[in-house]
Amino acid sequence: MVERIKDVGEFGLIRRIRELLDREGVSTPGVTLGIGDDTAAFLPRPGCEILITCDSLVEGRHFLPDWITFEALGRRAMVQNISDIGAMGGRPLYALVSLGLKEDLPLEKIDDLYRGFLKELNPFQASIIGGNLTRCGAELFIDITLIGEAEQGKTLKRGGARKGDALLVSGCPGRAAAGLDLLLHRPDDPRLKDHPLVRAYQTPTHRARLGEKVARAGWATAMIDISDGFLGDLGHILSESRVGARLFPERFPIPQELKEAAEELGRNPLAFFLGPSDDYELIITCPPENAEKILDLGKALDPPVSLTVVGAINDRPEVITLAAGDGTETPVSLGGWDHFLEKTRRRKNG
Repeated sequence: MVERIKDVGEFGLIRRIRELLDREGVSTPGVTLGIGDDTAAFLPRPGCEILITCDSLVEGRHFLPDWITFEALGRRAMVQNISDIGAMGGRPLYALVSLGLKEDLPLEKIDDLYRGFLKELNPFQASIIGGNLTRCGAELFIDITLIGEAEQGKTLKRGGARKGDALLVSGCPGRAAAGLDLLLHRPDDPRLKDHPLVRAYQTPTHRARLGEKVARAGWATAMIDISDGFLGDLGHILSESRVGARLFPERFPIPQELKEAAEELGRNPLAFFLGPSDDYELIITCPPENAEKILDLGKALDPPVSLTVVGAINDRPEVITLAAGDGTETPVSLGGWDHFLEKTRRRKNG
């Protein structure tokens, strides 16, 4: 018999979650009060700034249960928050997890969800120290508040890019969006389960360790993670820094599997690379003389992270152009994912 949430109730579920966290989670230094009281409590480390972020996933809007396991869903939900902390140059410490759950949901799925959270938190010696549970109607939701730290004075913001800076990107943006489109195009194809683009959609990878290293080195001027798409998130840097960017499409690191998927779907691979997609790669700006240092920093990580110089910052506020080999430039829109605009809604992953 499958045991469900309605069989144990809210407090039985809390006990179950707490036991799983005690058994499979880690202990984070600084916690003075964890799960079980009205609040959690922790002591900040001297010389560190506290970073706080929150993000949500809603069934039907950000994920489709038929296409993702609960463990992968937990990982994905935590990755998007860890990515925000990493984009500021910090590391995660403590998570507060709030869930809206259906009463007939099997308890083993909740176990899987929390195991997904822990798979992303444990490598940082980070832990879940509280949260909230409520019953939802038709749409399950996950809301996570993540608390992290960064060395005081070392946080990297969006507003520091300057004319002449090199523009770098990690990995290859657009892979998650292409993976989702493949699932939409071939929903019943079992071969997609292990497709690299589908994996990029279901279990994306954050670049928090890279972000922390870049910030500590002091070589960059601005940084942001790609949660809304390359152009959309680059636009945030340009807006906050009051600068523009010239991109070199021939340098874009577009892998073969993305080219093949674009051909199958009848789309230009550049549309995936530039458009709405939550890949959690990093966009970094830095003085040109520091670009090679940051590339080497990525190579030295375990596992290595590839970075590519894909453009340069100029003094044309909030203008992005694509530079062709013949010297001509084509302006492009700053559009990214927006929860409240229909025209971009279906391009988001879910």
